[in-house]
Amino acid sequence: MSGTDKTRIVILGGGFAGLYAAIQLDKDLARDPNVEITLINRDNFFLFTPMLHEVAASDLDLSNIVNPVRKLLKRVNFFAGEVEGVDLTSKRVTVSHGFDHHHHDLEYDHLVLGLGSITNFFHLPGLQERALTMKSLGDAIHLRNRLIALLEEADTECSAAVRLPLLTFVVAGGGFAGVETIAGVNDFIREALRFYPNLREDHLRVILVHPGSVILPELGEKLGAYAQEKLAARGVDIRVNTKVSGVTDDGVLLSNGEKIDTRTIIWTAGTSPNPLLGTLPCARMNGKVLVNEMLEVPNWPGVWALGDCALVPDRTTGKYCPPTAQHALREGKTLAHNVAAVVQGGKQKPFSFSTIGQLAAIGRRTGVANILGINFSGFLAWWLWRTIYLSKLPRFEKKLRVALDWTLDLLFTKDLVQFQTFRAPTISHGSEEHRETQAMSILAEVSS
Repeated sequence: MSGTDKTRIVILGGGFAGLYAAIQLDKDLARDPNVEITLINRDNFFLFTPMLHEVAASDLDLSNIVNPVRKLLKRVNFFAGEVEGVDLTSKRVTVSHGFDHHHHDLEYDHLVLGLGSITNFFHLPGLQERALTMKSLGDAIHLRNRLIALLEEADTECSAAVRLPLLTFVVAGGGFAGVETIAGVNDFIREALRFYPNLREDHLRVILVHPGSVILPELGEKLGAYAQEKLAARGVDIRVNTKVSGVTDDGVLLSNGEKIDTRTIIWTAGTSPNPLLGTLPCARMNGKVLVNEMLEVPNWPGVWALGDCALVPDRTTGKYCPPTAQHALREGKTLAHNVAAVVQGGKQKPFSFSTIGQLAAIGRRTGVANILGINFSGFLAWWLWRTIYLSKLPRFEKKLRVALDWTLDLLFTKDLVQFQTFRAPTISHGSEEHRETQAMSILAEVSS
């Protein structure tokens, strides 16, 4: 068969869903010389998002929670670029890449939609312009840099009048991302104070704003109440039944009419499916693509979807699967099996998976967890969190590096270095003779 006769499989998105579909296809199908598989993703790495807050809180080195995609895939092609458009009728994907963002059209026989979700600011006034988010590696680095910059600024004598707003930190959203973020921020800021002689504990305000009656609603009221109690004991001010209604240059406005003077709002309270999905003619609900239990998009042969951007039916509950990493990972493996079955003439299998458990780290070596319906809290839950997520982190090299970082964290204080990307100062001089001539000319002008 010629290259144009190959069965072309294109995977859009390199998150948990898309990447694990590619990894499984790499094992099951990519050896076939008549099959060509391509993964398209903006970044050339896979980000292990459950540990993102640890990078922001200086518990882990930023490179240790990312894996180069090219090291994870042996036979699957990788294309680092942006997906600009999808034409389901002509079976073509438009992508851009390079410094000039030039475009390519890639044809496919099977298309896997794993485009994930993006942050949703719900049109709240001032939020998009001023809020920090926690979705990407860049977000975590930016937050860490911001925390350190605020400490440096607040420590100066000329900032004494604005010290309190500088040291007030607001996190919106009491789900897993928000709770783990505020726990990490709180630990980092309070541990760092010893190195800033003009700052005291009473200068700090760390506030969590949550619209529900208890944080971590996914874990149930009992564990949520435990997490609230522990965080409150560590100085976190938790505002339940409260929403952010807007953000200004000098503060955050709450739904109860209160204004919090702060320079930092971290938004973890909402996501929305990738807007590119809105351009597709397939069936959708709330922006997500509807699929059947085989992860196929109905009425569009050869089109599949999974992960955060898809509504995957849950056979046990009759509802839809939650958008969690553990579901996305297994959806990727099932989808790969089904694509291989269609290409090679095998039998497909429906996706079926029930949540094994959910965990959250809440700082200072404590956590909360629900594993197979059993609640855990305290040090044991924290140990389970680290053990389970370490086992899920791809590649032994990264596991070892993270384990080493965690060990060193027991022995040393957190690093206060900002990761800046500014170029070092430069200057361009002429020859020594030229500089002397310039100096003589300047002196002549001055003397005249």
